[in-house]
Amino acid sequence: MPDYDFDAIVIGSGISGGWAAKELCEKGLKVLMLDRGRMVEHKKDYTTEFKGPWQLPYRGTLPPGEVARDYFLAKWGGAANTDRNHFYNNDRLNPFDYAGSTPFRWVRPNQVGGKSLIWGRVSLRWSQIDFDANRKDGHGVPWPIGYDELAPWYSYVEKFAGIAGGREGLAQLPDGEFQPPHAMNVAEIWVKERLEQALPDRKLIHTRCANMTEDKPEQGRTRCQKRNQCARGCSFGAYFSTQSSTLPAARKTGNLTLLSDKVVTALDYDPATKRITGVRTIDANTMEAKAYTSRIVFLCASAMASVQILLNSRLPGSDRSFANSSGSLGCYIMDHAMRTFFWGTVPAGELDQYVEYGRRPTGVYIPKFRNLNGQDADTDFVRGYGMQGGASRHAVDPDGFGASMKEGLRKYGPWTIEFNVFAECLPYKDNTLSLHPSKTDRFGMPLIVFDVGFRENEARMMVDAARQGEIMMRAAGLVDVGSRQDEHVPGDAIHEMGGACMGDDPGASVVNRWSQAHDAANLFVTDGSHMSSTNCVNPSLTFMALTARAADHAVQLAKEHVI
Repeated sequence: MPDYDFDAIVIGSGISGGWAAKELCEKGLKVLMLDRGRMVEHKKDYTTEFKGPWQLPYRGTLPPGEVARDYFLAKWGGAANTDRNHFYNNDRLNPFDYAGSTPFRWVRPNQVGGKSLIWGRVSLRWSQIDFDANRKDGHGVPWPIGYDELAPWYSYVEKFAGIAGGREGLAQLPDGEFQPPHAMNVAEIWVKERLEQALPDRKLIHTRCANMTEDKPEQGRTRCQKRNQCARGCSFGAYFSTQSSTLPAARKTGNLTLLSDKVVTALDYDPATKRITGVRTIDANTMEAKAYTSRIVFLCASAMASVQILLNSRLPGSDRSFANSSGSLGCYIMDHAMRTFFWGTVPAGELDQYVEYGRRPTGVYIPKFRNLNGQDADTDFVRGYGMQGGASRHAVDPDGFGASMKEGLRKYGPWTIEFNVFAECLPYKDNTLSLHPSKTDRFGMPLIVFDVGFRENEARMMVDAARQGEIMMRAAGLVDVGSRQDEHVPGDAIHEMGGACMGDDPGASVVNRWSQAHDAANLFVTDGSHMSSTNCVNPSLTFMALTARAADHAVQLAKEHVI
């Protein structure tokens, strides 16, 4: 038996990496977690959490010149705000091949915990409709698993993470293990009642989110305080993050070693045994190179970063990755198309006496209603879209100053509701991520080259979504209804998926039904890279469930001495 440094190595500490570390540690394995970002400890390192706008640099808004220099991509995730920009990657210091790539808004974190500290927290299950889609319409690699197989793992991670939501009984959006939902405001209830009466096939529901409405004292977490400051970090632990949830659980076992500032550059591979034999790293501060060994490796560096690592993990004496016997590594890069909006206004006199107090962490959601049972007769596209939004009422701009200004601040404008569309991107094999043959970053890693774009199917979906959005707003009795489409750029939704897709056929996919690499029995890939399609819902909950499932399977294989 080889002498390993650790039983398992987990690369990445975000939503997937945190779950991998927790599960493996709790099952008795000695685990090393590696992350390229700086260390952020729960509570003490949320440096802007309780500051007022007057206490933030530049009153909260980074100067445009600095944004253009250092955060020209990260700004799309919020890095232009000084209450949170310390959680984001510096795009100047950590580039991909900007000149040689198609437009791609790759928003990256810069700390242990990854995007679990800055995610939108929308937590939705996939349905059997979604797992069947590739097989039924012939796009991409057929999923080797179905909803029934993943449902117990959805329940497992939901109970631990704490998901607030309402039970709706929808086939296209299965119910989960929910805490009570965050309440709709009066305008959302008004729209819901009228929309569902006018168009019974459409539903307006509570957005299901990982912001708790009940305490979890066993985890030291407290329910949401409705501060709307989630992106700064939450000392209450009210939303699920690595820092608040999975990292404490892993540390509690005494089995975890966590190293920050460790850039993983490649995996060493033995073709004779078809195993990963080492994980190569560069220290981000000292530039010291070091390799670590383990019996099992979980690659959870984030979808695009994991594919970069795999592509850079060459067979001895070859330019080809050990993980690319199928020829599909780096293919089927996907993200949700977004930035189609629609809106309406509640008529004057309906709800004028109401205002809203508190700042909920979420809003409302219109689940997918197109192409649920094959392609609808009146659609010119396959798959579908969901709509995230919310209603609000704001104070009008006051006139004058002093007493007249104070009085003016007590006046409110009308109730309005607005939605943003998230549409499924089909898995196109020629949407690719590759490595530049000569350009490298400061750690010696070849730069990523993106050749990714949305196609006609996504464009048609967005046209339909805008049209249907206006139809729904008018059917609900809203006035001043409108819509618009902004530029749709891959990466913009921050839901990158694909590149190391899951499938039964080793000749057409990178990992098997257990997220286990076809070409390396002791390697599991459980972040967004192993997704074979995108659905239209936010993917993080599915990453969690698949990771917990893969960790359970990996430990079973280890006990049976299969790996």
